[in-house]
Amino acid sequence: MDPQPTAAPTGSRCPMHDASFAADPQALYDQLRAHAPAGPVELAPGVDATLVVGHEMALRVLQNTELFARDARRWKALNEGHIGMDNPVLPMMAYRPNCLFTDGAVHLRLRKAVTDSLAQLNITRVRRDVEPIADYLLDQFSERGRADLLNDYAKLLPLLLFNKLFGCPANIGDTLTTAMSAIFDGKDALRANEDLTACLMELIALKRRQPGEDITSWLIQHPAGLTDEELKDQLVMLMGAGVEPERNLIGNALVLLLSGAGGRQSGMLIEEALDHVLWNQTPIANYATHYPVQDVDLGGHVVEANTPVVISFAGANSDPALAEARRIRSRGAHLAWGAGPHACPAKDPAQVIAITAIERLLNALPDLTLAVPQEELQWRPGPFHRALVTLPATFSPTPATRMAAALQHRAASAGAEQPLPVAQAAPARRESGRRKGFWSSFLDVFRV
Repeated sequence: MDPQPTAAPTGSRCPMHDASFAADPQALYDQLRAHAPAGPVELAPGVDATLVVGHEMALRVLQNTELFARDARRWKALNEGHIGMDNPVLPMMAYRPNCLFTDGAVHLRLRKAVTDSLAQLNITRVRRDVEPIADYLLDQFSERGRADLLNDYAKLLPLLLFNKLFGCPANIGDTLTTAMSAIFDGKDALRANEDLTACLMELIALKRRQPGEDITSWLIQHPAGLTDEELKDQLVMLMGAGVEPERNLIGNALVLLLSGAGGRQSGMLIEEALDHVLWNQTPIANYATHYPVQDVDLGGHVVEANTPVVISFAGANSDPALAEARRIRSRGAHLAWGAGPHACPAKDPAQVIAITAIERLLNALPDLTLAVPQEELQWRPGPFHRALVTLPATFSPTPATRMAAALQHRAASAGAEQPLPVAQAAPARRESGRRKGFWSSFLDVFRV
């Protein structure tokens, strides 16, 4: 008889918040898997959890809504005051009344409003929305001959795109971009959350008065009749679930495409690079926190009721049981998009955004190359993401004329006789006491 798996000692929780985990997360997944398909970890100082690294076990948790709840108000340690309100994981784990943290009928109502609204997105339109944003960002650094492709491009593109998809005017979009960047980077999260809440409530009030062809308006108009608070929290969820994974998907794919091993020299397609990333450098590596409603045995590791159970999408994807599926890269097997009733509802737009962004970059800068060896790239510490700190690259400098060309084409299509150059197309309006942000600067150049 095969020996039964034994759990790792309770006192030996593996930290997921230090530089060693960021450098080699697979070592932790393998260490846990040697004992059981799930094991004890520390997400942040003082925040204990169970991490599920087995593929089959991950599916069991994700699909069993009777035994595993998503409502973070069950979190025992938080309710008992053992976790400070300034803990860095709270923005990702604390309860919000949105699709991620609700169950049953409440979840069904909110998710239907979200999925129905996302279904109104036209994929062709999404691609068209990405292109001018990509061109605008490229013009910011193309003359330098060097760039940080993560912070100059992959990070900003989805932030600006979501301003467009949400229908944000200039001032709201600037605040939204700044606040979300601060939350993702862990900079003054409390103030950033306050700014985010205020600007989204302002946006909702605006769209109730003046609806448009955008996600915010579609959510407002949905028969579910969401309140302003519910609308705000669905928008926060959509922004958070879209921006951080998207920038990591773009950044991690660019590393592969620009590296010597299996990169552009080998003729790898962008779609192949994205699929490789979803399997092996999963953009959101660990998340989907559940709370068992009773004590439960996860294949040899016993989990107490109402304690966090985090799904390791990356760990599940590297499960040896999936060796054959991973070899042929079976798209239906990896868990990068989640599974069960909380699976990502926007994987098709997400892939189109990434493909378009990468195509635009590689076509504009054909000799783009990494500025440092791939092994010298640093990964950002944190328990949830697989994200680079920077992605330095070099290329032959090119003129910043992409937006000008787009404006020329747009004006010509509209029948204009003498389209204005970019510098004159929409003069920047200086507002007293306020520095212009990326979104208002973009709108000044290209009215969309």
